Amino acid sequence: MVTLVRRSPPDAAAEVHCTLALTAEERSRSRYRLTLDDGSAVHLQLPRGTVLREGDLLEAEDGQCWGRVVAKPEPVLTVRGQTPFDLLRAAYHLGNRHVALELQPTLLRLSPDPVLQALVEQLGLLVEPEVAPFQPEAGAYHGTHEH
Repeated sequence: MVTLVRRSPPDAAAEVHCTLALTAEERSRSRYRLTLDDGSAVHLQLPRGTVLREGDLLEAEDGQCWGRVVAKPEPVLTVRGQTPFDLLRAAYHLGNRHVALELQPTLLRLSPDPVLQALVEQLGLLVEPEVAPFQPEAGAYHGTHEH
């Protein structure tokens, strides 16, 4: 069994045995089984409501640092606008639909959805389907990155 260890900021010098490339959905599960690249199986059991982020460290039951979380590239829609206000407006409309959304200074990212893509394009923004790491905001009720 592997449990989550929070280090703020993540300890770049920590010795890790592997990295776990997980999609946004996988990083939001609290209990699941993973198969590593070497074929071995790992059972993650994290506190309910935990959302793993890029760079989080995982610790084995014996207390040894075991792995580092990496945001796995996955299909996303990347949204860009002419101005910051364009992105703000799109984020407002997507937020009203409770869409998981990654916010960056020059772009927004969301899971592929043709209806949402049409909505954003109707607002005059450029939407590009891509494969990229997806790190949506955890939400106001999840607090900060720390647990």
